[in-house]
Amino acid sequence: MALRLPPLPALRLFEAAGRLGSFKAAAEELGLTPSAVSHGVVALERWLGADLFDRRANGVVLNAAGRDYLAFVSEALAMIAVGTRRLPGPQRLRQVSVSLAPTFAARFLLPRLHDFRRLRPDIALTLDTAHRQVGFPVDDVDLAVRVARGPWPGLDSVKLFDETLLPVCAPALAGTDSGQWTLLHVASVTEDWEVWAEAAGLALPAGRPGITFDTIHMAIDAAAAGLGFAIGRRPLIDGDLAAGRLVAAGPTVAAGTSHWLITGPSAGDRPEVAAFARWLKAEVERASPAPQG
Repeated sequence: MALRLPPLPALRLFEAAGRLGSFKAAAEELGLTPSAVSHGVVALERWLGADLFDRRANGVVLNAAGRDYLAFVSEALAMIAVGTRRLPGPQRLRQVSVSLAPTFAARFLLPRLHDFRRLRPDIALTLDTAHRQVGFPVDDVDLAVRVARGPWPGLDSVKLFDETLLPVCAPALAGTDSGQWTLLHVASVTEDWEVWAEAAGLALPAGRPGITFDTIHMAIDAAAAGLGFAIGRRPLIDGDLAAGRLVAAGPTVAAGTSHWLITGPSAGDRPEVAAFARWLKAEVERASPAPQG
């Protein structure tokens, strides 16, 4: 007897909305309008004969039935994604999709990527630097580089390197009394000036307005431009230090966090994914920092 299945497009809308907790966020991820997502979810609820979300004035929230159904839908879509990626065929492109933070992409990966392209010109790469927590493999991501204190449970996680924190500035600001520092902050991280000052046993300058950015990458560029002092993360800033764009302004301390390479389920079985992972780990080993500051 044929299986009675809901429409797949509606399931995809529901999965994104349920995972992200928002019709608007799901619409942005899928390239649709919030209205299209809402109508698709409503159509699915009518087909099922059950509500999946509680509608509130400030948004939507999965109800008990929705939470239960989401687990099955997410697993089913994941299996479809994995099966699709494993299909053989001579015409199929060798593709690797990598999710990573903008700072890691710009300061570590891009300066080295020409080497991988020279070694494996047959592999098409997709680099995703969006500020979002990707889902494996529903978001069609094979590998992710993430900062955390430990490995991701349930996924293949390999530590790339431990982070160390180092205050940096443009050469022209070197030697400035610490009480006169303009601090460049990053709103999206927890390991910033306060963590460094506590570990270094030093006091931060008080009463001086600073500048806050939404990415580490922008704060480091601002420091190189002479706008103030930023917390650099080694080895991501080693290229800037070697080139003289930045200089150390204080001691190096351990951040307590590490960069991890995370592989999606079954993705590591594909030769192209394994090749990129091997290359990246080799580049990390080659770039292991010498003591600084």
